[in-house]
Amino acid sequence: MRVGEQSTDPIDQILGEVPVPAPLTPEDVRLAVRAVVVHAAEEWPAGPLCRNDGATYPCRLHRWGRRVLERHGLNERQIDALVRHGNPFVHVPFPFRVTGSAPHEGGPAAHRAGARPAGHGRPVAPPATAPRWPRAS
Repeated sequence: MRVGEQSTDPIDQILGEVPVPAPLTPEDVRLAVRAVVVHAAEEWPAGPLCRNDGATYPCRLHRWGRRVLERHGLNERQIDALVRHGNPFVHVPFPFRVTGSAPHEGGPAAHRAGARPAGHGRPVAPPATAPRWPRAS
């Protein structure tokens, strides 16, 4: 079963989908990361099952986590990279901004922590404790 398909699991049909909160909070994003990592696929002879609860993959919580992360701005490749990374406590920035290769003065990338427009004092490196999370390959 693919992520966007309707589940045939009787529990899913009775309970339905877990609603995505609006607006999203940092806690929602943290829980969504845990959901996609902990409820990842595990291969079995009968096909992929949720590694946490044995339901048909993707289970309700994995689907919810993907929808939350997509609404937060991550694409499918980035979410798959989080799942491959395997750490349910990986930090995803809030708010999430897609950064380009070169920040333009006044653009969204220019407002990242530690970034300053060129020519205004000494350059400042980002803090050494900046959170890191896996890149989609």
